[in-house]
Formats: sequence, structure tokens, C-alpha cells
Amino acid sequence: MHRGNAVLAVATLIAAVPQIRAQVLAPPEILDPAMRALQQKHLPELKAAAVDITTHNYPYKFYLSRTLDVTEKQEQVTDQRSVRFSNFQGHTVLQVTGNYFASYSEDSMNQNERVKETYLDVVLPILRATAPRLASETQLSAFAIEVAHHVRKKVLGVTVERPENLALIVPRATAEKVAASDNVNEQVTALLESRVFIDGNPVKLWPHADVTASESSESEGPVRPSPAITLAERAPAADRLVAPTPAPPPVIRDLSPETLRKQQASYQGMIEHILLELDADAHFVSYAPPVLVAFHGMSYLQLSVTTNLVASDSGSQYRIAALAFDRHVSHLIRPLLSILEKDPDFDGIVFSSTVRIPPKTGDSAASEAVEFFLSLTELRLYAQYDITGQQLINSGFVLINGERVGLELQTAESDIR
Repeated sequence: MHRGNAVLAVATLIAAVPQIRAQVLAPPEILDPAMRALQQKHLPELKAAAVDITTHNYPYKFYLSRTLDVTEKQEQVTDQRSVRFSNFQGHTVLQVTGNYFASYSEDSMNQNERVKETYLDVVLPILRATAPRLASETQLSAFAIEVAHHVRKKVLGVTVERPENLALIVPRATAEKVAASDNVNEQVTALLESRVFIDGNPVKLWPHADVTASESSESEGPVRPSPAITLAERAPAADRLVAPTPAPPPVIRDLSPETLRKQQASYQGMIEHILLELDADAHFVSYAPPVLVAFHGMSYLQLSVTTNLVASDSGSQYRIAALAFDRHVSHLIRPLLSILEKDPDFDGIVFSSTVRIPPKTGDSAASEAVEFFLSLTELRLYAQYDITGQQLINSGFVLINGERVGLELQTAESDIR
């Protein structure tokens, strides 16, 4: 009997592991280099925190989620990777987003009470799971917790339910203090040391009087709440999220054709090496030699290649583009990176592929122009097997016949028309 329970427990834990891991955003998917570095540095702590968050016993069902205001059924197929470092108004925060399927009556609970309830039931467990584990990270300023709960009221005799989105920006020192406290008064007072948003609008709150009264049962008469006070008046200076100092104006890069030509001249030996070593597999277009081009404020080494598919590969332009990447372009990345200089002045590679498909009987030949703009940083991560081809695609730009598109490789490759 005991052995069977142990086996069941192990099986349950194993089944839960993929779901728990999926709660933390993978570092390569974070575009901000500073936030990506923090995500990588603290990945073990974030995964451990995700275990605590997802296994906590909430009064109602709670799911981590990248999307607010979804139904519980939609939640099962929604991206749940919501634990990540991000930048909030110039400050580094740990952002956690989720949907809490509690439904509060607007007639019996005002806005303050609803905020307090979700804060105690959901936000506090999240802070307890995350704040102690990140106590040593000096770059962290605050915790940004976003939770959607539901509010119901009667309209013309019919009960109507709507989502209400709560966002709390809890200063780091406050989060650490409240995570270590078992005093309800201290826990709720933290709301006054935090920035509170309801449906994106900043609000001022004062905790419900019942909480204060519970700590003062021996006092004479009911305890009245003090007037609401602002974060700037209440929070200690060290705990405040002050307005960031204006950033210096960005450096404007010179991506003029003349500058790019001069840079390209310095790489001519490397370019000739690329043409010599990779032409058998790349099928470089002879009349379009490699050239540095500017796109979206970045410089790319453009490699014009020909991708030859077979007649059975015909389908939508998305299918053709996906097959061009999987069958051809992806196989050029690692040998190409082995030739490139360690830190070139350009930002990425654009594979400009003319994709050709021979005609079926009675059909005309198909041809698509597909361009993959990929940064060197993400290309190196892909080459080291740290990200997938889909993640590489998502981090860059894909153009089909000159128009930018979103490209889901697996879905597109199954699209046969």
C-alpha cells in the first residue's frame, strides 16, 4: 500500500514537472539584454518559485498566464510562462501575471475589499515564493504582480460578471518584509507602500477596518481607518519607486550606404571565405554578392541564396517559407558562424532566399522571395542549442515577398493547399 502511494506520488510529480517549468519564460525569449541576463542568472530560483506558486492551495483556482481576462477553459491552452524580469518605468522588476477565478459580489465587497482579498489570497503567496529567493539581487527594485479576478453584479435583474485587473508594484524592501511576516496588519499595510492599479488606472486604497480591528480587540470601540495617503507620503524613501532619471539621448548609428560600404570592405576577406566554403550548400546567387544592409536600425550581412524544394512541398507561402528555413537556411547557420569573426561590427545576418518549387503536371513553377533577418546574438544561441528554430524565428523578422509575416514553423509546414 505504501509502495503504491509512493509510486503514485512520484508519477504525479513527474507529470507536473513540464507544467511547472513552463511557468518561467526562457531567457532567450527576453529581448532586453539586461533582463535576459538576469533571467539566466536566476533561472534556478525562478523555477523553484514557480513550483511554490503553482502548488500553493488557493481559495479558488489560480493560473500563471501571459494573458489576462481569459476563461478557465482558455487558460488550459494559453501560454503560462509569466515569471520574468522586466523593465517598469526604468526600474528592474520581477513580473508575475496570472488569472484568479474568484468571483466577488460588487454589492457586498467594494473595490478596496476586493483588492485586499486578492492581495492576501494570491499576491502574498507569490511574494513569499519570490522575494526571499531574490534577496541578494541588487538590481531588483520591485515586484510587479498582475492578477485578474472577477466581479459580478445585477443589471436589470440579470447577474453580469466582468473581469477586474489588479496590478501591484511592491517595492523590494516591502516585499521582503511582508514575505517574512505573519502579522495580517503588516501584510495589509504593505498595500500603502505599493503602487496599485485597477484596470490600468492608478488608485489609492486604505485597508478595510476589520483587519485593523482584529489586532485591537481589547481597544474601546471600533478602530477607524485613517484617511488614504499616497505612496510618496507613506513609504520610506528607500522603498519608493521614484521617477527614473531621464536617459541620455540614444546614440544615432550611422547606417548610411557609404558607411556600410566602408565596413563591408574591411570584411571582404571573410566574405570571400564564406562564398568559397559554403557555396555548395548555400547556392549563393552569383549576381547578388553578400552586402551589408540596414534594417530596423540595425546592420545585417545579406546572403542571397537559392532554396530548391520538391514538387510535393508546394502549398501556401507560409509553408514554403517554413520549409525553406527548416530544409535549407537552418543548416547554414553553424558553418557560417564558424567562419565569422568573433565580434563583427554588424548586428546580424539576413538570409535572402529565392525559393523554387518545380511544377506538378499542368501547373506552373512556384517561386517565393523569403528573407530571414536574424541577430548574431540569437544565431549563436541557436548554434549552441540553447533555443529552438521557432524561438530564433520569433526573435527576428521574416518577410515574404517584401511583407513582414509571423511564421509558426510546425503549423505552416502542415498547411498544404
